[in-house]
Amino acid sequence: AAPPEVQATEGKSSFRLSSSIRAHELPINNVQLHPGKPMVASASDDRSWRLWALPVGQMVLTGEGHSDWLSGCSFHPDGSKLATTSGDATVRLWDVCGGRCVVILSGHTQITWGCSFHSCGHFLASCSSDGTARLWDLNRHRCKLTLRRHTASVNSVSFLASSNLLLTCSADKTLAVWDARLGVCTSTFKGHQSPCNHASFSAETHAVASCDTGGVVHLWDLRKPASPTAAVEAGPSSANQVAFSQSGRLLAVAGGDSLVRLVDVASCSVSRLMGHKRDVQSVTFDHNGDSLVSAGSDGLILTWS
Repeated sequence: AAPPEVQATEGKSSFRLSSSIRAHELPINNVQLHPGKPMVASASDDRSWRLWALPVGQMVLTGEGHSDWLSGCSFHPDGSKLATTSGDATVRLWDVCGGRCVVILSGHTQITWGCSFHSCGHFLASCSSDGTARLWDLNRHRCKLTLRRHTASVNSVSFLASSNLLLTCSADKTLAVWDARLGVCTSTFKGHQSPCNHASFSAETHAVASCDTGGVVHLWDLRKPASPTAAVEAGPSSANQVAFSQSGRLLAVAGGDSLVRLVDVASCSVSRLMGHKRDVQSVTFDHNGDSLVSAGSDGLILTWS
């Protein structure tokens, strides 16, 4: 049976805009919260990443060295390092204390879109327009595995919490789950009609969410990949990124129409947060689920509480 389709409606949200940071003059493509401190990292078209103290919005640090725009960033589990991806096809590792680049990982042949640390901190996964995901051994500074299955750009990659499973999504309209120890694809998720931009998972509920360029968000059960459990229509603008709250009950969607949407996962009811002036590129919940951080092409980082 086809999953229920839900049209996004104007709903009331319990989240309200609490702070705004003018973080970059050019678009922000990704934001990530520090795992242990009230800080957020931003990755921008201006070829830099910046670290901001929350909620005051004071810049703590900036890092420059990529030769092209930054597409993504990810914190090491202990918060000591930040990994970044870029239009220059490299992955860089930065010391968060001093802001200097400590490792450059080369091997992808096209834009790197995103990266994710294994919970042990010794491995980093990255994805690229070259159609591959790579697993890097950070102790040896070399590629351990190249994951080939997708037939188009791999647009997001993320390790499932405290596991060796890796989730990728692709412009080929599919998602894949991999055993990162063996480099083997264990399941494939098919259902999107448009290229997938991003996929995320809930450690609490075994749920997976994915979004595409047509604005459709699919919800899946990680244990039953055959078909989506629900589809939320948030278009016609692109849905750029998705993020679950800590409990897995809420899903945030970064919209190409300048809206942040909040989806109640149980009912698929949708509420909208208005504050960005251009398309929203990135969303993430804090570790308690009490606040939400969004960023976009207007160069703003907004916090919703």
